[in-house]
Amino acid sequence: TTKEEREEIIKSSLDCGGGCENCSSCWLGGGSPWDIYQDYIDGRREISEINADYMSVYRQDRQIK
Repeated sequence: TTKEEREEIIKSSLDCGGGCENCSSCWLGGGSPWDIYQDYIDGRREISEINADYMSVYRQDRQIK
């Protein structure tokens, strides 16, 4: 994919229809979604790697249903 396509993938994935154009991750202390996924946008890492790292830090051992 191109950088522009990866940006669109992130933008469309984070659009919940709430009008803020991204998820509430930043409100919950998780940081800016654009910062979190910048390595994916730049083609350095896969989304699955970033998600796994994020979940290990912020979810820890809690079970989320």
